[in-house]
Amino acid sequence: MASKLFTIALVVALAATLINIYVKNKGETRYLFHTEWYDPVSATVRKFLLSFFPRDNSVEMYDLRSQRLFLKRLAVEGLDEKDFYLGNTIVVLSRQLKITEYADSTTREIISSKRQRTFAMVKPDAVHRLGEVIDVIQSRNFEVSQMKMVQLTRAQAGLFYREHEGRPFFEPLLDYVTSGPVVAMELITTNAVQRWRETLGPTDAELARREAPDTIRAKFGKDKQSNAAHGSDSDVAATREIEFFFPSSKVHDIMVPQTTARFLNNTCCIIKPHAIAEGNMGSIFKAIKDEGFEVSALQMFRMDKIQAEEFLEVYKGVVSEYPGMLQQLISGPSVAIEITSIHAGQTPVKFREFVGPADPIVAKELRPNSLRARFGENTVKNALHCSDLPDDGPLEVEYFFKILQ
Repeated sequence: MASKLFTIALVVALAATLINIYVKNKGETRYLFHTEWYDPVSATVRKFLLSFFPRDNSVEMYDLRSQRLFLKRLAVEGLDEKDFYLGNTIVVLSRQLKITEYADSTTREIISSKRQRTFAMVKPDAVHRLGEVIDVIQSRNFEVSQMKMVQLTRAQAGLFYREHEGRPFFEPLLDYVTSGPVVAMELITTNAVQRWRETLGPTDAELARREAPDTIRAKFGKDKQSNAAHGSDSDVAATREIEFFFPSSKVHDIMVPQTTARFLNNTCCIIKPHAIAEGNMGSIFKAIKDEGFEVSALQMFRMDKIQAEEFLEVYKGVVSEYPGMLQQLISGPSVAIEITSIHAGQTPVKFREFVGPADPIVAKELRPNSLRARFGENTVKNALHCSDLPDDGPLEVEYFFKILQ
């Protein structure tokens, strides 16, 4: 076993060295990553050395097991340098590749400096303005890489804010942060920790309005405690806080915050990857709220092909757009939402009317104020999925907020 591992390590090192020499001779920038792909046919995980060339957004793949070139250099539509960071999943020729590690020190140094993570949390007093907060986040070139709505218990809140235990404001802080749902997010950009702190503004919202009026706390906060949002104050804190809300391994622990899904009088909505990539997520959330619907649960997912096929099974062989729908759903992160409203039993029908016809061109004619008319492009990139029938909604909500948990 030891000799096999040594051989694999030697192959990886040799391949990386040869690629480095080749690229240096060509005078071109390239980044090198370890990636994994689950092959459903053989039920095995295949490992590749992947080179990414930012000049033309092309990739080349080397199969570590067979020790041979798997894919010659090929430009991949939709791939961008910002997609390459640890833990992300990219799609190459319909294969979902998870980036597991940097394969050389140069890639590690450059990408780590460009793609720093930080933790953000929209607090209970500002959740109703989530769309506006997300608009600010995306306008400042942050990427939302993980997101979910949760209801913290007092024990969970105490653990999260444990460094403040014993201070006079600790108990009021727990009262406040458990008074309603919060939305936790992992944000990624250059110098993310500092930039998010600057985007938040001073802790006291009243001071923020005087000294930094364009900040989130100035716009959406009330005072020093009800100040709209939280941000990590260091790299170490960011790592701990991200792990608290988004554990790196599947765990069943009462201290892991759980979904706010109600599983009652609901319907399901999915913001598709293209709408998120185009920066429309915040505007969609705002439109849903303005129409009188409530986002009672939400979570960002990166669906693999098996999950997407399972979810879209009813459309297979029924609609001609099925292959494109499948490819779109696995092309990047999507956001699943449980929708509720004062309409109670009418929520699925009313919300589907608001989403509009599947074809955005038709939607623009028949329902110009619908979500697909405003944010859709074509029948595949039509911004959102929503439950077709009232009975489908609860089943789709359960799929995301129970089965995929």
